[in-house]
Amino acid sequence: MAQKCVRQGCGKEFTDAEEECHYHPGPPIFHEGQKGWKCCKPRVLTFDEFMNIPPCTTGTHSTTEKPPPVDEKPPIDEAALAQKISEASVSAPARLPIQPAQHIPTPPPPPPDSEDDDPSLDIPDGAECRRKACGAKYSKGAAREAEQCVHHPGVPIFHEGSKGYSCCKRRVLEFDQFMKIEGCKTKDRHLFVGSGKKGNADAGNEEILTTVRHDFYQTPTSVIASLFLKKIKKETAKVDFKAKEIDLDLTTSDPTPKRYTTTVPLFAEIDTEKSSFKILGTKLELTLVKADGSSWPVLRSDEQLTGEILQIGRAGKV
Repeated sequence: MAQKCVRQGCGKEFTDAEEECHYHPGPPIFHEGQKGWKCCKPRVLTFDEFMNIPPCTTGTHSTTEKPPPVDEKPPIDEAALAQKISEASVSAPARLPIQPAQHIPTPPPPPPDSEDDDPSLDIPDGAECRRKACGAKYSKGAAREAEQCVHHPGVPIFHEGSKGYSCCKRRVLEFDQFMKIEGCKTKDRHLFVGSGKKGNADAGNEEILTTVRHDFYQTPTSVIASLFLKKIKKETAKVDFKAKEIDLDLTTSDPTPKRYTTTVPLFAEIDTEKSSFKILGTKLELTLVKADGSSWPVLRSDEQLTGEILQIGRAGKV
């Protein structure tokens, strides 16, 4: 009789107790937007990428081993952090008046991928339904009229230790419980291939990105900004510094390459000759040398002002 392996990252049904099992022995880690497993190094930003991280350990299947608990990060001591910042800070140069940010309309989001399989496309045998928590697999030649897809249309939510989906109210604490939350919506037919156009550019097989996550901090003389995009190809990356904007053209080395092309409007002018950039494994890091020494409340001129200014380092003498 077939039994189901309970090891994380495996979940296969097996009859041979000596069959190889590929799994993650460590607990899942969710910290500051990044997701991964404690037992190996890969860290990703989206839940779908997390589910596709290849197992790092080989052993035999198990039906009794309890998955390790999720590795929760200890809470940050806000008072201690504030004291450290206060001790490290010294009087900064007088700040120039903050100019109101120029309003630029937000571009419309890209159209969603089709909710139904294109009948002209061939579905590979064993293809898994793309909808979250469904898990159904396609059998070549099987009739599809009676299919029922029970899934979650929302996105995964991990907040203060609880886990669930945005489309329903159920919340659990353990990751293995989260993986077993039954779908809250039923739809006729599964989604195995969709329209076949998702992630493909007109001129080739690449995924066009319209936005990436960014963050920044500053010193009295420069702004250090990070644009989070993994596996950027150094040999083809283009970063063009201009007085109040940066032109970017970045392509990744993924099997299906991602491409991010944009112009970043800056809050204030920079010294283009002294500014520089570094391409790291998970991001593009920009060092923008300020032209006038003013403080930046935001990185982009089209972002809403929050009134907060984060600055570290020693100020120059005036």
